[in-house]
Amino acid sequence: MAHQLRLKLQHPARHTRDEFVAGVSNQEALAALDAWPRWPGGCLVLVGPEGVGKSHLAQAWAAEANAAVLSRDAPELDRADGRPALLEDVDQGVPAEALFHLINLAARDGAGLLMTARARPTAWPADLPDLRSRLNALFVAEIEAPDDVVLEGVLRKFFRERSIRPSEQVFPYLLQRMARSIPEAQDLVRRMDEAADGPVSRLLARTILEAESQNLDLFE
Repeated sequence: MAHQLRLKLQHPARHTRDEFVAGVSNQEALAALDAWPRWPGGCLVLVGPEGVGKSHLAQAWAAEANAAVLSRDAPELDRADGRPALLEDVDQGVPAEALFHLINLAARDGAGLLMTARARPTAWPADLPDLRSRLNALFVAEIEAPDDVVLEGVLRKFFRERSIRPSEQVFPYLLQRMARSIPEAQDLVRRMDEAADGPVSRLLARTILEAESQNLDLFE
């Protein structure tokens, strides 16, 4: 009997709150978001390393709050006047005067400002003294590197988006050996999907991780 190839399908990712995997590493951020619209001064900053879910949560909040999604290079102040607004990657540079006005606008009735960044606001550049004082006073919630609950949850999510039902042995095997990173989890699932011509098993996971280790050794 001829070997039957697994049909490979991929569903688009959905950045909704229901699709976000909750755990100890992000519970502070979830609690802070749930406090909306009672943020001090109308502002909240989600802080954490790359790939921990800041943008996912921010986009989900923006959709629920009907917030204006602003450009970091040239934030449109009129779009944030009297309504919620989202500004991402703020620590990568935002015009100081525009950021100062956005923070002030956030305190008005019906407004608000959610920001994301990898560094805390106290480390952001600020040429304006008044802006520095406002940055130092911002309400901050941190998202830490993912714990096992979050990592397993996102692995299952990424497999599900590719219509894959892996062996249950795959999850503890990967969790003990993979990098503690959501982008790494997504890349692992992609590579396993591309390499598989049958069931996604623990043996396949081992093959992918060993190949990765050998590739890293070539650059040492």
